[in-house]
Amino acid sequence: MAEIITDKTMDEIEILAKLHLTAAEKEKSRGEMQRMLDYVDMLNRLDTSDVEPLTHIFPVENVFRDDEVEESTPKEQLLANAPQEKDGQFLVPKTIG
Repeated sequence: MAEIITDKTMDEIEILAKLHLTAAEKEKSRGEMQRMLDYVDMLNRLDTSDVEPLTHIFPVENVFRDDEVEESTPKEQLLANAPQEKDGQFLVPKTIG
């Protein structure tokens, strides 16, 4: 069984968490925290010596493609789509005064 949560521990938790609990709320919280500690204690007793540590539940693999140099679309073909063009670049309206 995990360490028992005392009145002193509950008072310290109340101060650290800046809570103002009634006696009934303290008792309910103590029971809930005690159940959590008991559960963690039970997990600590499990034999996990044959279990490999995980960093992620699913297998992680690189989903990105290799970075390969490819030919790009010719500049003239791209500029043919421009509503306006100036000096080999897209011409756009001025947006900042």
